[in-house]
Amino acid sequence: MKTDALPPDVAARMAALSPAIEAFLDQRRALRGGSVHTLEAYAGDLGDFAAFLAGRGVADWGEVDAAHVRAFLASELRRGLAKRSVARRLSCLRTFFRHLVRTGQMAQNPAQMVMAPKLEKRVPRFYYQEEMKALLDSIRGDDWQSLRDRALLEFLYATGVRVSECVQLDIRDVNLEEGIALVMGKGGKERYVLFGEAAARALRAYLAKRKEMGWDDPALFVNRFGRRLTDRSVRRVLLARIQAVPGLAPIGPHAVRHSFATHLLDGGADLRVVQDLLGHASLSSTQIYTHTSRERLVRVYERTHPRA
Repeated sequence: MKTDALPPDVAARMAALSPAIEAFLDQRRALRGGSVHTLEAYAGDLGDFAAFLAGRGVADWGEVDAAHVRAFLASELRRGLAKRSVARRLSCLRTFFRHLVRTGQMAQNPAQMVMAPKLEKRVPRFYYQEEMKALLDSIRGDDWQSLRDRALLEFLYATGVRVSECVQLDIRDVNLEEGIALVMGKGGKERYVLFGEAAARALRAYLAKRKEMGWDDPALFVNRFGRRLTDRSVRRVLLARIQAVPGLAPIGPHAVRHSFATHLLDGGADLRVVQDLLGHASLSSTQIYTHTSRERLVRVYERTHPRA
């Protein structure tokens, strides 16, 4: 953490607080407990909190209490940070302090009893089924890039995996005959995801073409140099393919995941089954997908209205 611009006494306190943060981040990396972006967010959040504490005379994590946490969050709100971002920072602090308690560096978690700011409920962005079909059907051609893009987007939609989970996949993690893949989720938790014949066909065509290219990287999805795709590359692929379809609003890979969950529930899937497929630890995380979509409204109306 950069301390060059800080007064010497504040910089010294920052230096005293920093090793615990670095040890926490190292542990998360070792456990594969989060994507690169998650770890970067943790580092930023904890660095800002450490600077806040150092500026108030705190040089030892054992001195931190709930009042410090509340004061930090209040200062973030005052400087205009969105409530959702402040809530994320509180979640980060809770995770960090759990680590300090577990490793004997603190007696209790000072962030545990701090209330997060109340958030407005947002319906997740998603594509309707016909929009998703239009996107997938627009990807034609037998060149390796078209075959890869089709396989990538078919797989994302068929499985609902996070983009960070998708780019970690190796070829050996996918069973095309069974229509199943083993992914590494949040917190280093493994789970199986399913995919249908459409995704399997797209994967077979892509992998056959890739074999012709002579690439031997174990990654399932690779770039034009034959190396593993990054999550930023997946976002670029998705955006480029969306822009090629007139009338489609731009979305990110997570909205494809939202579409997956929404369409499953529209089709009558049990909420707990969707929870397992998404890899959610809590059912409450899955309940955001119980919003009423247009397809469900039409189906219920036609089934129940006497003059439908």
